Amino acid sequence: MPTEWPPQVRALARATAEETGAARLSPIKKNREEIMTNRSVGAAFGAVLACASLPAAAQDLPDTMVWTSYDVGSAGYAEASAIADAFGKEYGTRVRIQPSGSGIGRLQPLLQGRADYAFLATEAFFVSEGVYDFATSDWGPHELRAVAGRPAGITLIAAGDAGIDTVADARGKRIAFVAGNPSVNVKCEAILAFGGLTLDDVEVITFPTYASAMSSMTRNESDATCTTPTTSQLYELAESPRGIYYAPLEPDNEEGWAKLLKVLPIMSPSEEDVAAGLAEGETAKMAAYRYPVVTTTPDKSADAVYAFIKALDETYDLYKDGTATMRRWSLDRAGRPAIDLPFHEGAIRYLREIGVWTEEDDAWNEKRLERMNALVEAWGSFKDGHSDLSDEDFAAAWMARRNEIVASLD
Repeated sequence: MPTEWPPQVRALARATAEETGAARLSPIKKNREEIMTNRSVGAAFGAVLACASLPAAAQDLPDTMVWTSYDVGSAGYAEASAIADAFGKEYGTRVRIQPSGSGIGRLQPLLQGRADYAFLATEAFFVSEGVYDFATSDWGPHELRAVAGRPAGITLIAAGDAGIDTVADARGKRIAFVAGNPSVNVKCEAILAFGGLTLDDVEVITFPTYASAMSSMTRNESDATCTTPTTSQLYELAESPRGIYYAPLEPDNEEGWAKLLKVLPIMSPSEEDVAAGLAEGETAKMAAYRYPVVTTTPDKSADAVYAFIKALDETYDLYKDGTATMRRWSLDRAGRPAIDLPFHEGAIRYLREIGVWTEEDDAWNEKRLERMNALVEAWGSFKDGHSDLSDEDFAAAWMARRNEIVASLD
């Protein structure tokens, strides 16, 4: 509660005092009682009081917003569109979505202040670490914040006849990777680590496109790959003579999870009940990562982010049936770590208010902030000291330095 009335409340109280012949404003408590019992202005005062005394609420959404997302036709674009439509219906907010097929194309408008939020994939993690496309002198690690992120399942998915019952059984097998797609490939590297394997322990077969990699098992050009369990090509595999099998990532395998998270610390155990070839009532033990991740900058005001995530929560019933997976936007799932980035303080405020955020989540967030801050701090001096290197040598030198920093934080 504010220590004094905001200007619009004081003006209304003053007008009421003048009408009743009062000489001055009464103390706050007495003034509230007098005005609220004055039938001629009570309703109006109550409305102003409600708006003035509450923290940022969903009704405080701006009239217009700009979001970025994956291309039209992607799950990210479909989900962003469904949420934008719900915001428009409930609050009258107009959202313009800028689609882009590249992580850089989704990030630049956000970092340049031309977009309010970005619905990102794993490039959210990559840019915070300065890796892959962002291990260049033009990029490097950037500070960003997560608002929420819908869980998506992933594991090592094998042809049923490949003899892969556990991740460790993938040793020596043909694993399908996608050219130029670190978002998919690094997850597979992490999942292989769960079984004690590195890329040197398997035969990596690189395919030119995501679709060709996912369909390669059906053509018997690979034995396994890592992807989400609802990819269309997997339904074809499940109906093929080879069949389909999900190598389990058991949640109680602490050693396996420690190895996985050392490669990619943004995943957590998950049980999936919607997957190609999975019988009704069955579940598969997988890892959950977040896609899309609603991302913003750390200088976005806490009140604005509070209002956004409150609106995301309050409009859930309007968009939850927009796609088969949108029910996972419920904040008890989408508002908890692990996720690609530290959560924004405005999101944490709301998540704590509704009883979702825990002390354990606070500890995770602090550790994630420490890691990001260490990399951002190291970047400045590293960049200045290596400006004479070629792009390739610069990236290699930065990755070595980045690995040193990450190892020092363990």
